[in-house]
Amino acid sequence: MIDKTISGGTTMANNITKKWWHDKVAYQIYPKSFYDSNGDGIGDLPGIISKLDYLKDLGIDIIWLSPCYCSPLADEGYDISDYYNIDPRFGTMEDMERLLDEAKKRDMYILMDLVVNHCSDEHEWFRKACEDPDGKYGSFFYLRDKKEGELPTNWRSYFGGPVWDDLPGTNKQYLHVFHKKQPDLNWENPELREEVYKNINWWLDKGLGGFRIDAIINIKKALPLRSYEPDRDDGLCNIHAMLKDAKGIGEFLGEMRDRTFKKYDAFSVGEVFNEKPEEIPDFIGENGYFSSMFDFNEAVFGSSEKGWYDAKAIAPDDYKRCCFESQAKIGGVGFLSNIIENHDEPRGVSRYIPEGECCTQSKKLLAALNFMLRGLPFIYQGQEIGMENVPFSSIDEIDDISTLDEYQVALRAGLSPDEAFKAVAKYSRDNARTPMQWSDGANAGFTTGTPWLKVNPNFVSINAAAQMDDQDSVRSFYKKLIALRKDNKYKETIVYGVLEPIWEDRHNLMAYYRKGDKTLLVIGNYQMEEQTVTLPSPYKCILLNNYSNLTKNEHMLTLQAYQVLILEM
Repeated sequence: MIDKTISGGTTMANNITKKWWHDKVAYQIYPKSFYDSNGDGIGDLPGIISKLDYLKDLGIDIIWLSPCYCSPLADEGYDISDYYNIDPRFGTMEDMERLLDEAKKRDMYILMDLVVNHCSDEHEWFRKACEDPDGKYGSFFYLRDKKEGELPTNWRSYFGGPVWDDLPGTNKQYLHVFHKKQPDLNWENPELREEVYKNINWWLDKGLGGFRIDAIINIKKALPLRSYEPDRDDGLCNIHAMLKDAKGIGEFLGEMRDRTFKKYDAFSVGEVFNEKPEEIPDFIGENGYFSSMFDFNEAVFGSSEKGWYDAKAIAPDDYKRCCFESQAKIGGVGFLSNIIENHDEPRGVSRYIPEGECCTQSKKLLAALNFMLRGLPFIYQGQEIGMENVPFSSIDEIDDISTLDEYQVALRAGLSPDEAFKAVAKYSRDNARTPMQWSDGANAGFTTGTPWLKVNPNFVSINAAAQMDDQDSVRSFYKKLIALRKDNKYKETIVYGVLEPIWEDRHNLMAYYRKGDKTLLVIGNYQMEEQTVTLPSPYKCILLNNYSNLTKNEHMLTLQAYQVLILEM
């Protein structure tokens, strides 16, 4: 096992006990698109192993792998058919064990995705449920008798359409809040929970540092199951209507924590949505269900119940407000995991930087504003080099099932095919799933074969090789941010210090203090036009600046387009 000790082990004034993971930096890998070692067009575990030194050089401590378990890949691996084995497309269990070993040599931790709201319809449990729906494995799922012309409930799945489908070979239907090939597991069944805990502990025994926990809020259903008021012409309602009514998820999550993560001092980060302020201590407090949870406040901004076509674009002032709201909500209770993007979101620089203003400096600004927030920073593969959304030309180029469904939603709403495509393409998950851009060579250096998903054509100018030795590159800026977070002089403040916004009402200006044993001021001019600010007091030194110069007159600073500063006050 990797040593997880942290010097001091003390409890902070705000009752936060120091943990081994607090000062770490995490990096998410989408294995299918990271690096292909054998030329089959699909990224794999040996490919990840070959890039560990690249990540170590960047300063990464924790690596989260999106699913690489056995799967039919109906939802790109989030439909698991065998929790105990690696999908041959990604490698072997020996490859996984070698990855764990090589990571340990570099003092790095590996997280895997924990996907236990549902499994695949090709999992042994589901096959046995089809054979005997009234037997042991039938109770591992939500099954209901089929009624002609009537569904058990009118919930809409996350991927569109009803959540109920016919159970093959039976007169019953099964529940799936995601894809029809992802039947929901019945967490009300203690036998099912035992199987889940057994699997978690099996992986932790292998040396995992912990898990990212997928879609976990969905494990608790509002019982008895019932329909809700429809919110679209299809007669169905958003699944969140039911989740708002669901009570008692804490019993499941607390049990899982005590039976698994707690025993191993494992790191766990939950994909949590719609939590209430009063629930924060339960989720990530001193004895929370999870070590941390992701901040999705910015990611869900502007969403519409009507669909992606009706979503509102996020402006710099919106982004600022979302960040500060999340920080205020958490306070000193626990630690958020802060993201700009992940495998389920479009590229952050294409989403949070106004159209036409995406450039090296604006990418660095976004990086610094996010990275210096209180919490654990997560970098998604390619984010560190400023990868952007893909200029898809047709819906036929899209692989993502969410995008394909939202395209149909837009068509039904009356948009033309061209309008519908443009409306959904910018939010497509495929934007983040195109192959990692390693070089300006064939297929961006990702594979010697044919990549499973087209490479973004901008790889010629945006790639890791071109940025490695360029001190002005986006990657070098991320490396500096990581080094600053780990600097013993400033680490206590950056990791544990409070966050205090300043100049909140200033248009397209995002600024905040980080206060601990030092006082740091982060200032970002979130626009193309210059802005002038007057500091409340003199600064001691500039810790980071995405420009080579700074225009100043005593306490007055003039910030250039998308200039960001980190100052010691």
